[in-house]
Amino acid sequence: MLMRAAVLTRFHAPMEIREVEIADPGPGEARVRIMASGVCGSDLKAIDGKSPVASRPPFILGHESAGVVESVGTGVTTVKPGDHVIIAMNGPCGRCRPCGAGRFHLCSGPARLPTIMGGPPRVILDGQETRRFIGIGSFAEYTVVSESMCVRIAADAPFAAMCLLACGVVTGVGAVTNVAKVPPGATVLVVGCGGVGLNVIQGAVLAGATTIVAADTAEPKLKLAERFGATHTLLAADLPRQVGELVKGGVDYAFDATGAPGVLSRAFAATRPGGTTVMVGSPPQGRPAEVDTGLLFASRRLMGTQGGDAAPHRDLPMLAAQYLRGRLDLDGLITERLPLDQINEAVNHVRQGTVARTVITF
Repeated sequence: MLMRAAVLTRFHAPMEIREVEIADPGPGEARVRIMASGVCGSDLKAIDGKSPVASRPPFILGHESAGVVESVGTGVTTVKPGDHVIIAMNGPCGRCRPCGAGRFHLCSGPARLPTIMGGPPRVILDGQETRRFIGIGSFAEYTVVSESMCVRIAADAPFAAMCLLACGVVTGVGAVTNVAKVPPGATVLVVGCGGVGLNVIQGAVLAGATTIVAADTAEPKLKLAERFGATHTLLAADLPRQVGELVKGGVDYAFDATGAPGVLSRAFAATRPGGTTVMVGSPPQGRPAEVDTGLLFASRRLMGTQGGDAAPHRDLPMLAAQYLRGRLDLDGLITERLPLDQINEAVNHVRQGTVARTVITF
């Protein structure tokens, strides 16, 4: 079957809209017609050759997506043609030790790593097998994924909003609810108010935090942070001092959504004794995280997270329900909607920091 896809043919280059061949779904797989796909910072890292889970070009980017099941392979029982689905970033096997402990994001099943590294070769470009980012490659008209990655949603749920749940929303909200487990009445600092950081703020609101301090270096992002529930905003400079002036002794929880070197240590220093800091943004690989050991000695905790430590079939339907009930703002996250032909323009907007989320619609 032929389809159009945005193909990265070399690092640091614009994507090319090409006609490629996509395979029929194999056993346990579904072919999904992509209806919407968000443009995420992780896609930009892959373009720049900085992603630990991207093969060498050519490959198809995109992973934050939703669509309609077009066909299924043998043995598929959980979805059928016509179902509306979010494509989760991971399809846990349900049988390994981490899955048995409910830690589905750490699945060590035999198919997990190959999927992360590009999945089975389901796309042919110019006679050659072509990989897809995180085994999805949603900057294309169709994708083939494991049925375990397909999370059904209501037929009337808008695709542009639902696709955001797959990555940015579940990562941000999950960092609050699954990782830090922020309790009602807590004080929270969120550093970095892009697409993920705004969802950390939304997660803190849902958790019942009473003080939510948003910090960024761009004033327009701080305005957005207020819309999504921040009670205070800071133009970041000296975070420990600035936060200490707002919350005596420091905050209970700090979240670094930037992934920028040096920010994590400043967020950590802005917490009170016994406080918790969560690294949400992904830093450059191999870069050490430096913290003052004296601060660590005061029972402070430093934690990491992978996609909000989400269990897709538990968390994504819950988040979709929160949106449909008006408790989660997804429409406000979408700054622009562009067609696939404008994918490189969308990437440039993300690089410039002028959007919360750009969504490619089909």
